[in-house]
Amino acid sequence: MKLDQKFTEKLQTWLNTPDDEKDYAEGAMMLLQLTGNQIMYRNISFNPKGKAEFIIGKLQQYLKFRLAELTHEQVKQMQKKVDEIAKVTIKTDGDFADFKAGKRADHDKLPEEIQALYVENLDIIHKMRELHLQLRKLSTANTTCPDSERYPFLKELISLDKRLHENWDTYDHYVCPANNNTAADPKNASQSDTVRSDSVAAKTKGAAKSKPRKR
Repeated sequence: MKLDQKFTEKLQTWLNTPDDEKDYAEGAMMLLQLTGNQIMYRNISFNPKGKAEFIIGKLQQYLKFRLAELTHEQVKQMQKKVDEIAKVTIKTDGDFADFKAGKRADHDKLPEEIQALYVENLDIIHKMRELHLQLRKLSTANTTCPDSERYPFLKELISLDKRLHENWDTYDHYVCPANNNTAADPKNASQSDTVRSDSVAAKTKGAAKSKPRKR
């Protein structure tokens, strides 16, 4: 059952409120909502402030559990995203033929900082493959791999994929001052952009044409 994130946030806000400013009647009501224990609620609702320590302690326990569940859901969503990245970016480059085909015809005429993006992306793909392999080994070795161990790998993979696409976008669309007229013309789009798009499109059936190119 999916937890109510708004209620979790409300609970966290209540617990973060200074003790002398807390509405203990509200705390007792939240505890009832969490436990459904009417007898306990009747016992503490007569004098909720007098039961402050009990209410705070119980609510802290529930908050810890709920935050762990939210983190678990977050990691599940991150894993799904990484699985897609693995299919489209990490595995489709095979022997890096696609990557090499994406090199601009005028690469050597580009400024050094733009050329460097192409080189950096090769390093990024290698790094992503290494991280993904480590993640797979971790999951294989430990079938109950805790979220806390998977999270750093997932986070870095997603971050690297974002950097990879940002680099490609800058590299592919850089307009050389000397070729300003032709490069700016949509009919003369860089050959590298077309090759990379076509190659990946063939490997990602059903992908929408409007989506950013995957590499």
